[in-house]
Amino acid sequence: MINIRPVSDLRNKYPEIEELVLKEDEAVYLTKNGYGSMVVMSLEKYSKMIEELEIDRAMEEKFGNVDIEKALEEAEKEANDPNTKYYSHEEVFDSLRGIINGEK
Repeated sequence: MINIRPVSDLRNKYPEIEELVLKEDEAVYLTKNGYGSMVVMSLEKYSKMIEELEIDRAMEEKFGNVDIEKALEEAEKEANDPNTKYYSHEEVFDSLRGIINGEK
């Protein structure tokens, strides 16, 4: 459940917010004058979020912006197509060796 609190709770009810953030591993969204102001979360949760973001950026940098769901759907369609040709690992490696050696 999303925890939305006024920013004054940070001062007045710090132990409650700390309990939610540290023991229940939840983020707390703080508002000021009825508008979103900031989010409080544990260092562990923040570190994990940043790490996942860095991994996503590295993957996008290496492979471009890929729609994973679309790619998986296409792969599943291809796998279920009776006309799909499958290669043994020997065939794949022979072909790669040929490309590396300039034969193909």
